[in-house]
Amino acid sequence: MLAKPARTPRFFVDDALRAESRVTLGRDAAHHAARVLRLRAGDPLIVFDGRGGEYSARVATLERERVVVEVGAWRDVERESPLAVTLVQGISAAERMDFTVRKAVELGAAAIQPLLSARSVVRLKDARTESRLEHWRRIAIAACEQCGRNRVPVLQPPLAVADYCKQDNAAALRLLLAPEAPARLRDLAAHATGPVLAAVGPEAGFSAQEEAMLATAGFVAVSLGARVLRTETAAIAVLAALNALAGDG
Repeated sequence: MLAKPARTPRFFVDDALRAESRVTLGRDAAHHAARVLRLRAGDPLIVFDGRGGEYSARVATLERERVVVEVGAWRDVERESPLAVTLVQGISAAERMDFTVRKAVELGAAAIQPLLSARSVVRLKDARTESRLEHWRRIAIAACEQCGRNRVPVLQPPLAVADYCKQDNAAALRLLLAPEAPARLRDLAAHATGPVLAAVGPEAGFSAQEEAMLATAGFVAVSLGARVLRTETAAIAVLAALNALAGDG
């Protein structure tokens, strides 16, 4: 059996790209290119800047972990879901939240809004909030590089549930995952003709008060089935189901 050809590596560049130019990869990307993939001068790659589309490219020079890339032609390629879903995620413990962000990006989430819930295990103080948000952004970029997306989902700053519910959100469908809710996702997905908000609680779920606030803000409680899912599983399940019912499927 013939081996499958190696997939061309993809790298995000945090600067506006243009054809027939040279750019230097960022530190993390350069480390991955040089130390993990062991690329050499002349090797092909793809670069994108999050503004849409992607560019063919080649490694121009590689010295230690400084990688300079020759940018080639732009290609009008998008791999976004036709359904614009914002995952409204109660912040979970570090590894679980990282996993949720990564998989949400792979499943096409247009944006992720972390929520500080009364039952969240993690307590972010001001000094840690920006560093944690930047950490999640790096995970989102790496997920885009892996899955082929050319637009990096928006990672919103964490908000308390009460503060989030005060915002105006122009979404046609607002879903709150609740294991015992009588409504089923399949019954509501047909109404997903515009942006969708999908709220998932942290490990212990949202408090009763938070659920009431979300309901007042227009969220409808829905169940994904008879089984109680872990927070990271629930986020994946609702995004995959929405895409199958009204998006990529």
